Amino acid sequence: MIYKYQAIEATGAKIEGSIDAPSRDLAIAALQRRKLVIVSIGEEEAPLFKRSFTFFEHVSLREVVILSWQIATLFEAQVSAVKAFRLLSSESQNVLLSKKIAQVADDVQTGVPISVALSKHSDIFSPFYVNMVKAGEESGKLNQSFNYLADYLDRQYELTSKTRNALVYPVIVITTFIVVMVLMLTLVIPTLSSILEETGQDIPIYTQIVISTSNFFVNYGLALLVAIGVGAFYFFRIKSKQGGQRYFDEIKLSIPYISDLYRSLYLSRIADNMDTMLTSGISMVVAVDITAGVVDNAVYSDILGEAGESIKGGSSMSDALSRYPEEIPPVMIQMIKVGEESGELGFILKTLAKFYKREVESAIDNLVSLIEPLMIVFLGLGIGLLLVAVLIPVYNIAGGL
Repeated sequence: MIYKYQAIEATGAKIEGSIDAPSRDLAIAALQRRKLVIVSIGEEEAPLFKRSFTFFEHVSLREVVILSWQIATLFEAQVSAVKAFRLLSSESQNVLLSKKIAQVADDVQTGVPISVALSKHSDIFSPFYVNMVKAGEESGKLNQSFNYLADYLDRQYELTSKTRNALVYPVIVITTFIVVMVLMLTLVIPTLSSILEETGQDIPIYTQIVISTSNFFVNYGLALLVAIGVGAFYFFRIKSKQGGQRYFDEIKLSIPYISDLYRSLYLSRIADNMDTMLTSGISMVVAVDITAGVVDNAVYSDILGEAGESIKGGSSMSDALSRYPEEIPPVMIQMIKVGEESGELGFILKTLAKFYKREVESAIDNLVSLIEPLMIVFLGLGIGLLLVAVLIPVYNIAGGL
């Protein structure tokens, strides 16, 4: 709950502001810890228009990357944590992010550690992020931790963006094709079919198929749209459940060629994540547990969870991962083993992360080069068959006149 307050500082200056707290009493206690004399305090009601659109507010990964760079820079300049967060809150163009940072500043001002303050906003700051900050607090190298975070998140953003952008062009082309075909079948074909039927001539079988398809869309198009909507709803509902999510994650790793892309993406994320945390001084067990939560694939999450339990029992990381040869390539296990024996595990993981990142980029380039010609052939055949089915009967009519 947000509480708006008026208070007087120790200097006698009157100030106004807002504070996020579970109850009014806790809000008053937090303000009193700041040595403020409270004049008035009450719940802050957001405007109706603003409340209506809070559902659409979100913070992108890119904004978190920029925020991390800014925090690291301010800490290096010896700016206090409270001042740094308040400055960034006032400068942020994202309303939701500005609000969250202001709440972090309020918590830090009351003596709460930065990592704990950030952990209250798990929708923006992941367990990985929070533990990296916690490691920086314990080692006294907060600015370095935020630099590591910014570097890591920037690499992940670049990789994810490249994967997403590679599919934008094919999706737009296919969507446009579907829209054009539906418009043809619902607006153009019915008119031509009525003309053909009036002539009384024999209609070729392929034209009859097109006309029947057109009639289906005209008569049952709305029902089909509703069915697609219901199917999409149940699809996302099933996917959101734990069992459903694992099922779809398993499919990702079983589709030919696509599975290589996803496998390289997850291995790159695992290696990069582990390297960043181990370099920051986080223990192996904690690093594996956190990585299991942020790898974004139920299969690899379960593997890392079981590997973490084995490491707690005294196994090495290479031995724990060697039990899953289908998901973890032997070359990765051997390199991790070399890193453990030489004491250069961080360097090995960084090398693996770069290697699998190049594998992802190469797989994306190959996939795009494969999709484009197939898409052109598919679109050409679809439009060509539709034109042939329509134009040949029209040509026959014209020839018979």
